[in-house]
Amino acid sequence: MKGYLVLENGRVFQGSLLNECRHAGGEVVFTTAMISYQDVITDPSYYGQIVVMTYPLVGNVGFNESSFASRRAMVEGLILREATAFPSHWEMETDMISFLNDSNVTVLTDVDTRALTRVIRNGGTMGGIITADISDPGKLTAAAREAAARLSGDLVQHVTRRDIERFGDADKRIVMLDLGSKTGVLKSFTQRGCEVVAVPAFGSATEIMALQPDGLFVSDGPGDPQSLVYVIETVKSLLDHLPVFGVGLGHQLIALALGAKVSKLAYGHRGSNHPVKNLKNDRVYITTQNHGYTVDEKTLAGTELDITLRSLNDHTVEGICHQRLPVFSVQFDPEGYIGYSDTGIFFDQFINSI
Repeated sequence: MKGYLVLENGRVFQGSLLNECRHAGGEVVFTTAMISYQDVITDPSYYGQIVVMTYPLVGNVGFNESSFASRRAMVEGLILREATAFPSHWEMETDMISFLNDSNVTVLTDVDTRALTRVIRNGGTMGGIITADISDPGKLTAAAREAAARLSGDLVQHVTRRDIERFGDADKRIVMLDLGSKTGVLKSFTQRGCEVVAVPAFGSATEIMALQPDGLFVSDGPGDPQSLVYVIETVKSLLDHLPVFGVGLGHQLIALALGAKVSKLAYGHRGSNHPVKNLKNDRVYITTQNHGYTVDEKTLAGTELDITLRSLNDHTVEGICHQRLPVFSVQFDPEGYIGYSDTGIFFDQFINSI
């Protein structure tokens, strides 16, 4: 069945609706990841977005239990050049299209994803609508703008867990403020001999301290960090009491809690091939990233924060640390398991600070 992506700037891209879902609306972003499409589809940081996969053939190895970033699909829609018709892998438990059908995620294939990516790079991320009917272009472009506007508020409330949960059993207890955490983070801590107590995003500083943590981890998640005033206040209240480590959205919230500001990137960093330089030892890491905001370097003066890591693509801030307190954060996903880079050392750095 013919399908279309209508962008808020009026551009229309034709393709084919691959599955049973016929409509989706959200912010259109692209990822340059060549692998880990299952991780992308189930990553809470992509909540509500229509994701363009720049790699041309997607779905080769199906879906398997060990590759879920979370327990459900988080993307609103998926745009592909081509989906694999016959996936095959010894660990495969279901194919990608069946999973997306069951999850009500709209898939548009046969799209010129190179041309679409260039539009986003030149014009920035923007709202879009996937539809089978383009008889009213004006109405669709207005709907595309509205779809992007819906993602400007607090998105964490849609992906955070609702109750406190415990993982592992060890002497060192990490409280994780769950803003849309991924399973790889839990594995990274428990495999390093830590107990993780996952707390919903709306958990207060008093509730967190009552759990007797040895350290606080502020997770990644979706959306605009400036909308999460309640989380910023919680983090600010705890900075003087615990070692604190944040990643992704958590990194931005730590910066906000200490008086810095954030700004929105034109098209964000999304992919598994982003080079980041460690300013302390000149080492370069190839990192996995998914974010649309960055810490504004000009606002770091007077915050007692130093820059520790920097993007080699656009020189934006990728890591910060406090000059006095055991508080630091990174912008990328440092999960140190197969399929990722060796940036799991930052988990070790945090645990050693406890």
